[in-house]
Amino acid sequence: MHDPSIIRAGDRYYVFSTGAGIAIRTSADLVRWDLAGAVFSENPGWVASRVGDVDSLWAPDISRWGGLYHLYYAASHFGTNRSCIGHATIGALGTAEHRWVDHGAVVCSEGTDYNAIDPNVVIDERGTAWLVFGSFWSGLKLIQLDAAGAPVAGTLTSIAARPSTAIEAPFLVRRGDHYYLFASFDTCCSGARSTYKIMVGRSQALAGPYVDRLGNRMLDGGGSRVLTSSARWRGPGSNALLQAGESWYHIYHSYDAEADGMFSLRIAELIWGADGWPESGGP
Repeated sequence: MHDPSIIRAGDRYYVFSTGAGIAIRTSADLVRWDLAGAVFSENPGWVASRVGDVDSLWAPDISRWGGLYHLYYAASHFGTNRSCIGHATIGALGTAEHRWVDHGAVVCSEGTDYNAIDPNVVIDERGTAWLVFGSFWSGLKLIQLDAAGAPVAGTLTSIAARPSTAIEAPFLVRRGDHYYLFASFDTCCSGARSTYKIMVGRSQALAGPYVDRLGNRMLDGGGSRVLTSSARWRGPGSNALLQAGESWYHIYHSYDAEADGMFSLRIAELIWGADGWPESGGP
């Protein structure tokens, strides 16, 4: 799968990923996974009018707050920023009584200097939800969400960029006194030739500035390495984190050089070093 996002509900884990209708898989142990349908049987009606004909919806992000599960996802075409982020909610996962309700496009980027894909939600220390997103162009953006999950006007800010513009797939997590911004650098989606790698910076303020281990700002292209390719597993990226009790897990996709570059879900243990920086057990 591409672009996994994970959450635990009851005694099961749920992973959402890029694909037609956004595929859902479930597991009791993070090892054996079963397909559990899709969020949508067909694209929501707004997609064709705002973005055009697309075969799949990209990079979903699942979170729970305000009594609902919130799914943000992207509709776009490769190489363009005619893109929108959509929003859907549901009361409970894994039950026939609850259905996904789509709320339409919440952020679109055509005519801007950014690209509205790769969404991720983080909840700040006051309980306010924020959406981070972005891919290439002018980098990664952060915007506040209201109680219903819609963007708050006038709150858009830039938090990371690269001179090459090759940065995307942000994931924000709060731990201790810091927010950690994970991002994927370089090139995805070329099988075993992919050069994706996962980088990180941190900040004591949600809006930044995010800096790496050496103090370089992510707005200036900085970032510390979390995970890069191995001989077999190439182009790790589009990562998420899961906390289960005292344990942390690193979730991402990678390409198997021993299987013609097949893209695969990877889950590794993640530890936080004595200096507070994350270290992945991947690839």
